[in-house]
Amino acid sequence: METSVNPTAHVFGIEFDLTILAMSLLTVIISFSIIFWGKLEKMTLKPKGKQNFIEYVYEFVQNTIKPNLGEYTPKYSLLMFTFFFFILIANNLGLLVKLESEDYNFWTSPTSTFMVDFTLSLIVAIVVHVEGVRKKGVKAYLKGYLSPFPMMLPMNILEQFTNILSLALRLFGNIYAGEVVTALIVGFGTKSLIFAPLAFALTWLGLLSQSLSDAFKRTYSQFCHLNISQKNFQKMRMNLKKGIINGNTNQ
Repeated sequence: METSVNPTAHVFGIEFDLTILAMSLLTVIISFSIIFWGKLEKMTLKPKGKQNFIEYVYEFVQNTIKPNLGEYTPKYSLLMFTFFFFILIANNLGLLVKLESEDYNFWTSPTSTFMVDFTLSLIVAIVVHVEGVRKKGVKAYLKGYLSPFPMMLPMNILEQFTNILSLALRLFGNIYAGEVVTALIVGFGTKSLIFAPLAFALTWLGLLSQSLSDAFKRTYSQFCHLNISQKNFQKMRMNLKKGIINGNTNQ
């Protein structure tokens, strides 16, 4: 099986992956373009159009991180929104387009490279530790490594390194595997014109099913919330009706 590699360049003895650099820059450009596109309209208290889309994504990120951050959610929601947008676009770039020659690969998802994922994971870890020290103080923060008892100190320190690797490896594995499967399906379609429509359908069916799955989960959670709200409303009506009846009876 023939494989292509990413073109590289050496600057002061350091090797740079040109494809990853270009795709990372493209990801940033697309992210900023979407945000600026959404801000072309004048912001209003009652969102509509483009503002509605941007606020929906922002609220989705807030609702996702709120169970973990709690009262600190507003302070870090913009940072998490930036990570979300970058990773969302970076993940899908290599799944939608394939551009390569016999020797070089010119198009791929930035997050299909382990070092990119490791860097993102490392940034998150640094922010977590810095904010932990800032919120609790150095003494109280370091004391947390001795819980639940001092003998756990080596394990607690090791856990910090394994967390970084775990986050990076999970993202890398998912996106790299997705690109491999997509390449296999596309390669299957190029073998014959008869199978080309089938390969195209399978590729987009996979992307569509993932999108529909996420949308279903979102809709289901909203439905559950709405269902609970309706039950509470009916309960309030019943209690109010009972109160009115009891009041009339007492009179």
